[in-house]
Amino acid sequence: MSVSANQKFFKSRFVTKYSKLKLYRKVIRPIVTCASETWVLKETTIQKLLVFERKILRRIFGPTKKNQIWRIVTNEELDKLIKHKNIVNYIKAQRLSWFGHVQRMSDTRTVNKIFNWKPLTKRSQGRSKYRWEDNTKQDICQMKIKNWSLRPGSREMEEGGS
Repeated sequence: MSVSANQKFFKSRFVTKYSKLKLYRKVIRPIVTCASETWVLKETTIQKLLVFERKILRRIFGPTKKNQIWRIVTNEELDKLIKHKNIVNYIKAQRLSWFGHVQRMSDTRTVNKIFNWKPLTKRSQGRSKYRWEDNTKQDICQMKIKNWSLRPGSREMEEGGS
């Protein structure tokens, strides 16, 4: 189910905005963010996701009329309408949920072995690649989550950053 396939549905005046928003949140967003727990969110990816979401939201909410003049809803107004629960925040929440799940796994689980694996070689020269763990730690710092540790008795993230 894609947006282009359902343009008539999203433009219909017979379907409430609430129903359209519910369809987006329950059907379209989970399809778009499938396996997003493992994504590294770069700035270009974030912008593309936000553009995609705003395009759908503008179809749902449509233009507004103020002083007998129709205009497009601004990005800030859309953000307020969805109560700041945008697709990027959704992905970050999913990623932190997965991170916590991995941290609670036993050491014998394959996922945990892969997560804790350290390569024998050095990283290549130049700017280091942005890793999933770095991205997740950045989210933890931005959300100001304190007193978390990777594992009892193991290393802990510094409060100042990663």
